Amino acid sequence: MKRVVAAATILAALMLAGGAQAADHQIQMLNKGEKGTMVFQPDFVQAAPGDTVTFVPTDKGHDAESIKGMIPDGAEPFKGKISQSITVTLDKEGVYGVKCTPHYGMGMVALIVVGKPVNLEQAKAVKQSGKAKKVFEALLAEVPAGN
Repeated sequence: MKRVVAAATILAALMLAGGAQAADHQIQMLNKGEKGTMVFQPDFVQAAPGDTVTFVPTDKGHDAESIKGMIPDGAEPFKGKISQSITVTLDKEGVYGVKCTPHYGMGMVALIVVGKPVNLEQAKAVKQSGKAKKVFEALLAEVPAGN
């Protein structure tokens, strides 16, 4: 009986430890997606600290780059290469704004919220241009209130 209890305890501990593993969120870079042309899909991701995000060049000619002023203090900015995937680990809580450099003016942007959006007001204050301004207004409105 003691062995069964010990085995059950070990199994439960392993299951709990497995649940604590970081997730990898996949974001496609597309010429055409559910929300129109030149889009990240999904364009809004909620993640936990330590999760990774992989930007997948499903269609060629895109990159993923963090936007200055739209990442938490202490977070490392990132910039992928055209038509290549990039995986970033997001350790700092906050809002991360992302753009496709060649298609930014066409509104190819995404928003990632890691844990609590501690820099939300800072991110909202960043000046956007072209269609990106309208897309970010909608994405920032999706950030849960009260965080």
